Amino acid sequence: MRHKKAGRKLNRTASHRKAMFANMAASLIEHEQIVTTLPKAKEIRPIVEKLVTLGKKGDLHARRQAISQIRDVAVVGKLFDAIATRYATRNGGYLRIMKAGFRHGDNAALAVIEFVDRDTSAKGSKDIARVAAEAEAAEAA
Repeated sequence: MRHKKAGRKLNRTASHRKAMFANMAASLIEHEQIVTTLPKAKEIRPIVEKLVTLGKKGDLHARRQAISQIRDVAVVGKLFDAIATRYATRNGGYLRIMKAGFRHGDNAALAVIEFVDRDTSAKGSKDIARVAAEAEAAEAA
């Protein structure tokens, strides 16, 4: 019996699950919107909401706790500087999950998880910067 055992295993080992959630949290904070399967989205939501609450605390101990969970200092910087200030007056409920149909390959339920008042320019900002740099290099050559 698995009474009082919370959380989905997602058919992964504990270390794989922990690494996957760290990577998903970093991607979600960086891009402010990701597409994933519905069970993964439901599992990552409380993790990222607790990270935003840490960001709202803003002290050194909270920053170190976030770095130990996400493992990306630049993303933690964005969390503490941009996202935490955006939700300073909001008491929870920072994320939204919207169902997005089913994946073609295996018919898995997909979902879009995003921040409620997200910055729409954050999604794909690295790609836009890369394309602009390539265009600038081609122009110079």
